[in-house]
Amino acid sequence: MGTHHKLNPRIILASVKGFGPGPYEDCKVYENIAQCAGGAASTTGFLDGPPLVHRSANRGLGTGLHLALGIVTALFHREKSGLGQKVDVAMQDGVVNLCRVKLRDYQRLSSGPLSEYSQFGQGIPFTDTTPRAGNDSGGGQPGWILKCKGWEDDADSYVYFITQAPVWDKICNVIGRDDWISDPEYSTPKARLDKLSHIFETIEKWTMTKTKFEVVSICDPLGIPCGPILSMKEIAHDESLRRTGTVVEVDHPERGKYITVGCPIKLSTRKRMSKGRLY
Repeated sequence: MGTHHKLNPRIILASVKGFGPGPYEDCKVYENIAQCAGGAASTTGFLDGPPLVHRSANRGLGTGLHLALGIVTALFHREKSGLGQKVDVAMQDGVVNLCRVKLRDYQRLSSGPLSEYSQFGQGIPFTDTTPRAGNDSGGGQPGWILKCKGWEDDADSYVYFITQAPVWDKICNVIGRDDWISDPEYSTPKARLDKLSHIFETIEKWTMTKTKFEVVSICDPLGIPCGPILSMKEIAHDESLRRTGTVVEVDHPERGKYITVGCPIKLSTRKRMSKGRLY
């Protein structure tokens, strides 16, 4: 940066690497390596299975978002000081930042087991590091992916269901377990922690009688947090995503028409994109 700064003290130089200074700084890095070295893979998957990488490439994109924010910060600094600077982002650092809750959970282990993890209720001992937690949502809002009607033939016929404390009574009403509302074994969040597996199995018996969209249509008006597992096919043809320009159709002169992702950031003074064009 020294030479560039001498030529133009206002210049902002942005750079992405796999790792920052340290033993891995010269290693070639791709998305999956960054996930593994940043703690994401070790905490993804089920307790009895191997570490897993996430296929959405969100860690690579996350690095770009961190870099963009760094550049914007440098621009604001330049407005105040008149000076540019170098902005560095390492992919590993970006992943660690996105996994900050898991780093927090590692430290919590020194005070005892993590009671919101399913293995707590299953009586499985914790080790000295953050475990893989399957589809647990963690925190104070226990959640799980549940089967819905048609799951035998549709690989995406599932819903994510959260047993949020303020709507516990409504959840019990919906699934036909009104007795849980006053039962001290189920009536408080703390009492439910060691029974989460049984609770979600019971809720699943109800969700399996409904399609994922029916589950959402019933639960949403009641304030029960849940969402359908949408396939890429469903996302590609989702009318609401088309209307907002999140999914757009582009007509390329050589490739022809194809679907891609538009800008997820919506600005009030910016016209949205439709069919690859701004209007």
